Formats: sequence, structure tokens, C-alpha cells
Amino acid sequence: MLWPFNHFRKPQTPMRGTIEAIYGMIVTQAREPLFYRAFGVPDTVNGRFDLILLHLWLVLRRLKSVADGAALSQALFDHFCNDMDDNLREMGVGDLTVPKRMQAFGEAFYGRTAAYDLALTEGGEALAQALCKNVLNGANIEKARRLAAYAEEAMVALDRLDEATLLGGSGRFPVPKNAGMRP
Repeated sequence: MLWPFNHFRKPQTPMRGTIEAIYGMIVTQAREPLFYRAFGVPDTVNGRFDLILLHLWLVLRRLKSVADGAALSQALFDHFCNDMDDNLREMGVGDLTVPKRMQAFGEAFYGRTAAYDLALTEGGEALAQALCKNVLNGANIEKARRLAAYAEEAMVALDRLDEATLLGGSGRFPVPKNAGMRP
């Protein structure tokens, strides 16, 4: 189980570089402007958070098949929590409010990842429906379908990465403009 309070442990130095590289890959992809322009993701704090969660979920799925994947997944989740905490403080959220917001982030993470995992088992339109609800605020199922096609393409691309490339953070997600769009 990924637990947000494990970030109080001191991480091992080699893992820290790996986690920072992987997390950087996630955040870089979540900042891709095309998601906001063509896929309808709101260009807001919440929209950006939802894209980070989507890409974090995609990577965590891939890490399940890696040696020491559970430890890497926990460390990646801890890094995500630290980043969210830091971002809240940079936005001026007070010390008394940060824990409540972090709890909300945790609930969002677990709710969305459970919805996406369930959608994969259900197949068909389920992932598009989950993404429409969670990322696009229930609006525009056609754009959600394109986002689901992108997510499915990203899963395949991540599955094809060898462990060294993934753990080095040098892997890449597919270019969103090519995912799920008809020429």
C-alpha cells in the first residue's frame, strides 16, 4: 500500500536519483500544452494535478513488473506527496491547512487510480468515462475518448521500455497529438 507518511524515512541515495528522474518525466509530460489545447483538460491547478495523477498512475502500473517495484512505487508516491506539499506552501497555503489539503490529494489519488484500474478491467468505454469524470469535469466525452486512447498508447509505450531506460527516467511518453486522433 502506498502510504503518504512514509516520506519521513530517509530515502537511499541511489533511489533518490531514480525517483527524481522518473517524477521529472511525469511532470514534464503533464505540462505538455496539447493536453490543455486539444484534449480539453482545464489549464488550472486542478487540471494539471489530474494530469500528474494520470501519468503517475501509468508509471506505477509499469513499476509493478520491475524488480523492487514496490519500493520504487512507494518512493515515487512519497516524492509526489512531497512535491504537492511544497507546491501548496509555495501557493501560500497555511501550515494548518496543508494537512487537510494533503488528505484531499491522497483521497483524489486513491479514488482516481481505483477508477482507472477498474476501467481497465471493464474495458470498452470505461476508461474514457472515468477520464471524462475525473479530468474533464464530466464534459466532452469525445475528448475523453482521445485522452483514453492516449493513456492506452502510453501504457503500451511504458510496457515496451526496458528497465534501465525506465529507471533512468530517460523513457518518454508518446506524443499526445498522435494518440487517438484521426488524421
